[in-house]
Amino acid sequence: MTIVQFDGEKFVAALDSTRRARGMTWRKVADEAQVSASTLTRLSQGKRPDVDSLGALSHWAGLDTDAFYTSNAPAAPTESLAKVTAFLRADPNLSDEGAKALEAILYVTYEQFRKK
Repeated sequence: MTIVQFDGEKFVAALDSTRRARGMTWRKVADEAQVSASTLTRLSQGKRPDVDSLGALSHWAGLDTDAFYTSNAPAAPTESLAKVTAFLRADPNLSDEGAKALEAILYVTYEQFRKK
């Protein structure tokens, strides 16, 4: 059985390093990251963040959340289409409909040409 765990202590340490480098208070971090101050307090007490807070704080600090997970098994390789989908959905030049249309085109094309 694969066990994946979030290292909250490591995450808080990385946030604190970012906070200190930027010369900010925790209150200012909460304001800029748009999370509650109580979320930061809970994190400092060893509690896990909810997914929205994890995303907001990681984005604020420019952190890759993968760095804070440990597992007893190696990670599976990322599928090519998953990577492309993520890039398309993140592209500010594409509407949601445009990204979905391109995904559909790429999926059909990929399925036609991939090695089986």
